Amino acid sequence: MKKMFFLASAVLMLSFLVVDPISKKERNYATKQLKDTEKALKEQIKGLSEAQLKFKPAADRWSIEECVKHLAASEEMFWQTLEGTVKMPANPEKRSEITVTDEQLVQKIGDRSTKVKTSDKLMPENLIFKDTDEAFESFKKNRDKVMEYVKSTNDGLRDHITQTPIGMVDSYQLILFTAAHTNRHTQQIMEVKMDPNFPK
Repeated sequence: MKKMFFLASAVLMLSFLVVDPISKKERNYATKQLKDTEKALKEQIKGLSEAQLKFKPAADRWSIEECVKHLAASEEMFWQTLEGTVKMPANPEKRSEITVTDEQLVQKIGDRSTKVKTSDKLMPENLIFKDTDEAFESFKKNRDKVMEYVKSTNDGLRDHITQTPIGMVDSYQLILFTAAHTNRHTQQIMEVKMDPNFPK
C-alpha cells in the first residue's frame, strides 16, 4: 500500500514539473487560425468552373488556380521549415531579434496593401500540380500535419527562432504565419472573383 502511495505521489509531482511549452490559449488560437483560413479557402474555390479557376484579371496577375497551386507549395515549405526549425538546437537568445507580436504578424501577413514578390520556386508556373483539385489536396495534407502538430506537440516553440521574409520569428509564430499566408491569398482569390470580367 505504501509503495502504491509513493508511486502515485511521484507521478503527481512529475505532472507539476512538466510545463506545457505553449499555453492552452496559444494552442487554441493557432488551431482556430489554421481551421478558419482553410475553411475560407475551401469555400472560395468550391463549385467554380474551369473557366473561372483559370481566369486571369491581367497578364501579370494570378488566376484562382495559380493562387491555390502557390498555397499548396507554400504549405509544404512552411511545414518543412517548421520541422527543421524545431529539430535545430533551441536559440532563445535570439528572442530579442523578434520585432512583431503574434497579432501584428497575423495582421501584417494578411495585409494585401503591401505587395510581396514570391520566390521563383513558389511561382505557379514552376509547380507540378496539374489542376486546382490536386493542389488543394496537397495543401490539405500538409495543413492536417500542422494542425495535428499544434494539438500534440511538446516542443518548446517559443525557444526555436528562425528567419522569415518579415524578420525573425519563433516557431509558434511560424505556424501563425502559415495560416495568415493562406488568408492573404484567399483575399487575392476574392479579388479575382470581383473582377468585372470574371466568367459567370
